[in-house]
Amino acid sequence: MNPSRLGLSRRLALAFAVLTALMLAIAATAVVQMRAMDERRAEITGNWLPSVESVNQMRSLLAELRIVDTLHVLNTDEVAMQALEKRMADIQQRFERIHAGYEALISSDEERMLHDRFKGDLVSGLGVRQRTLELSRSNANSEARQLLEGEGEKSFSAAMASLEKLIALNSQGAATAAQASDAAKQQGLLVVGIGALLALIASVAMAWRLTRSITTPLREAVEIADRVASGDLTVPIRVESDDETGQLLASLSRMQARLVEIVGSVRGNAELVSSASQEIAQGNQDLSRRTEDQASALEQTAATMEQLGSTVRHNAENAREASVLASQANQAAQRGGEVTTQVVDTMRAINESSRKIADIIGVIDGIAFQTNILALNAAVEAARAGEQGRGFAVVATEVRNLAQRSASAAREIKSLITDSVARVDQGSQLVDQAGATMTQIVDHIRHVGEMIERVSLASQEQSTGVGQVGQAVTQMDQTTQQNAALVEQSAAAADSLRQQAQQMVQAMAVFRLARDGLHA
Repeated sequence: MNPSRLGLSRRLALAFAVLTALMLAIAATAVVQMRAMDERRAEITGNWLPSVESVNQMRSLLAELRIVDTLHVLNTDEVAMQALEKRMADIQQRFERIHAGYEALISSDEERMLHDRFKGDLVSGLGVRQRTLELSRSNANSEARQLLEGEGEKSFSAAMASLEKLIALNSQGAATAAQASDAAKQQGLLVVGIGALLALIASVAMAWRLTRSITTPLREAVEIADRVASGDLTVPIRVESDDETGQLLASLSRMQARLVEIVGSVRGNAELVSSASQEIAQGNQDLSRRTEDQASALEQTAATMEQLGSTVRHNAENAREASVLASQANQAAQRGGEVTTQVVDTMRAINESSRKIADIIGVIDGIAFQTNILALNAAVEAARAGEQGRGFAVVATEVRNLAQRSASAAREIKSLITDSVARVDQGSQLVDQAGATMTQIVDHIRHVGEMIERVSLASQEQSTGVGQVGQAVTQMDQTTQQNAALVEQSAAAADSLRQQAQQMVQAMAVFRLARDGLHA
């Protein structure tokens, strides 16, 4: 990981984290060594020294018990012997208590083996001692003394030798633990010293690197700012990191690029303004001449607008009259449309009545046909009746003739009615077409009236507008005269602008741009 890619805050945090880790490692090492020293100290104070002390006490008690046994053997007074036995019992109790405490402190196989040997010697010595005391109680002092100085001395010496070995073993263990504690102490001091030295070296290196990574870009930024302040915009700016100093250099680079654009733009604009001011001065002279020509043209335009206003007012009057005539034509067309609508309705009623008459004629024709059939049947029946039905046959014949004439007349009427219905249908269609045409005429006349009304309104508005245009032309004439005075003022302002532009060009000459290498 490249440290220059990290920000200042992260680099500072990383440096402090490394130092903190080193300090924690040193502290952990010291704690481990101190714990080892505590374990050795606890081993010495909790095991080896108590064991040595217990063994020394047991040795002293055995020596004291040996002396009391000797006094018991040498003494023949009963009271004195009882006092000595009481003292023996007290010594034995203390010995057993100390011995039991020592057994709990045994920590190695070698020590246990020596202790077992001591117990064997102790049991053997106690047996000899018991026999010696029995002889002493029976006042066999000479035998008791021989036993005490013979087997008793041998057992006592063996037990004392075992105790000496136990003392030597525990003393050696204490010395070994003390040496281990000293070694742990020395090792801890060495590790802490090396760790402190490494931490010092790391902190100095990181401080130097961190300070250099901050001061070098800042010094470069100060130099760049001084050169830019003196007008040199060609200084190269290298951004080699992403931290705050790199961001500062990047900002200075953007500022320099922006200043180059601004200075170049201002210089170009100043030159353009200087050139444009000269063109403006020349243009003002041309504008002055055009303004005079425009004033003359406006006078002619005012006269023309007066004539145009009179013509527009006349057109507006004619449009109003045409609007009145169109309104009257619209009303007449509407009345014609209403009459046409009534005729259409009447033709439809006639058509409907003709259809009903045709239906009635059809009924009459049917009745005549049925009457003819009945008359024919009556004639047949009269012929069958013979002489008696002759008169009835004559009547049936007349009825048949009347039915045939009625049927013939009904067919003729039906034919005429059918022809009338057809003609009425054609008339109805023509009347419908006439009604539709009249409706269109009414609509067209209404549209024409509306258009004439709009033309009338437009003519009135045009008349008003022409009047306003005339006033505007008059105002334009006055404005043109004012513009002539302003043109003279503009010429003076253009000359002043040209002088200021030249001063701006001279002021921008302090900046030096990379694209030309010359003073602006």
